[in-house]
Amino acid sequence: MDDINPVHVRTLQVIARCGSFSRAGEALHLSQPAISHQIRHLERAVGVPLLERRGRRASPTEAGVVLLDWAGRAFKELEVAREAIHRLQGRVAGRVSVGTGATASIYLLPPVFRRLRARYPRLELVVVTGNAAEIAAAVLRGELDIGIVTLPVREARSLEVSLFYVDRLVAIAPPGQGWKRRAPLTPAELARHPVILYERGGTIRRVVDDWFRRGHATPRVAMELGNAEATKKLVSAGLGLSVVSEIAARPEAKAGAMDLIPLRPALHRKLGIVRRREGAPRPALQAFMTALESAARRARGRAKP
Repeated sequence: MDDINPVHVRTLQVIARCGSFSRAGEALHLSQPAISHQIRHLERAVGVPLLERRGRRASPTEAGVVLLDWAGRAFKELEVAREAIHRLQGRVAGRVSVGTGATASIYLLPPVFRRLRARYPRLELVVVTGNAAEIAAAVLRGELDIGIVTLPVREARSLEVSLFYVDRLVAIAPPGQGWKRRAPLTPAELARHPVILYERGGTIRRVVDDWFRRGHATPRVAMELGNAEATKKLVSAGLGLSVVSEIAARPEAKAGAMDLIPLRPALHRKLGIVRRREGAPRPALQAFMTALESAARRARGRAKP
């Protein structure tokens, strides 16, 4: 077995988490040929295939799972060693890898990151986005230190889960068509209109589908998208209504680009913090968790009447 390049192993981790070479390339800012080149070299070094390709999807082989398991432990130990050295110097430093969805990464976490960077300039934050199931699985495998995901997650019994934020979901509509006078909307009323929903398989889509189901209504799904920003643009263009996170739609509502309509019954989703069940977190991770808990307390305080 030739020497294993850690950079190539990191690439394998990202492919396993994202499920495809193209999505891994986007996450790593590398071309697909560059990704393929690294994996070929890694498979040549270990002497066996590490990924199974089915169309555009890629998943680890049995050997790939073994390598990822041991490599994850090795990377973690190296990180602990680096932080121990910084601790001898009286510093909080190191790398914290965070997985979350687009809404949290755009609208909730930037202030947390800004405060952390100001207080701990040597703290390195690595943020990846994905759906709740992907992120929870990556946390469980040790590929991510912490996840901020829509609850519930299937892996909850194997993870430590705490509440981070309660996010109200609202309907959004093109402005100036009298929607506010008809608020709030019930499932039956919203189902009379074309709706643009999140793609199937995501937690938010399951929450919205369950809301329609409890209201004994079947939505007229015009489009299914995985991107809230694209959804808002299509709604503003008059192509349908949608149900999205209120915090994601506030900027457009304030600018008059769309109307926010409350739902009846009210609909919420819970965002939770997930991490592996283990001993006391290392200093860098503890600093990040403390900042998240402070942000959660501030958010709860703003939500009180």
